[in-house]
Amino acid sequence: MSGLCCIVSARPVRAEKLMIPDGAFVIAADAGLRTLRTAGVAPDLIVGDFDSLGEKPTGERVVCHPPEKDDTDTLLAVREGLARGYDRFLIYGGLGGRLDHTLANLQTLGFLCAHGARGYLVGEGIAATAFQNGGLAFRDTLRGTVSVFALGADAKGVCERGLKYALDDYTMGADFPVGVSNEFTGAPSEITVRDGTLLVVWSADKIDFDTITEL
Repeated sequence: MSGLCCIVSARPVRAEKLMIPDGAFVIAADAGLRTLRTAGVAPDLIVGDFDSLGEKPTGERVVCHPPEKDDTDTLLAVREGLARGYDRFLIYGGLGGRLDHTLANLQTLGFLCAHGARGYLVGEGIAATAFQNGGLAFRDTLRGTVSVFALGADAKGVCERGLKYALDDYTMGADFPVGVSNEFTGAPSEITVRDGTLLVVWSADKIDFDTITEL
């Protein structure tokens, strides 16, 4: 199976910001269930240790874990989606709040890359994704900033085209933030890497798959 899995994590999301595409498989990660209840959306699966939610849901759709675990609730939800064959993930409620959880969710994007999938985090006015040995193209309608970071080892053959600052066949290390605060220019743009994993963060209130293309 391929398709889109939508995960709603614990960070509160206003109902009008929660845009779940038709046909997506929806997973509530712990207190993400509260967000979905407020939005009137019934999840296909509920996962977590439920320390944030403050109650343990019951039913066939619930996968309960002990609080003493290695995975975050978001990563548990990602594993459930991967096990069901999904290869694209849209994650709400994973940005902002505690910095350690935000960093964990950004690392989870790298976990998805390592498992042949791609994830998108959205919230707090930004979107983020990671990709390995590939790229992302943006339509000319995007505005604001876009930043690029090496995730893990050095990323080789990094190119940034159509943005205010260009890179061509650049080796980007994880210890120097050369890719921070680039800008969209009103022209089509793309970011690619030949060998390695990039984390890309840009200004966005939503993930619009009509404005981005995976390369």
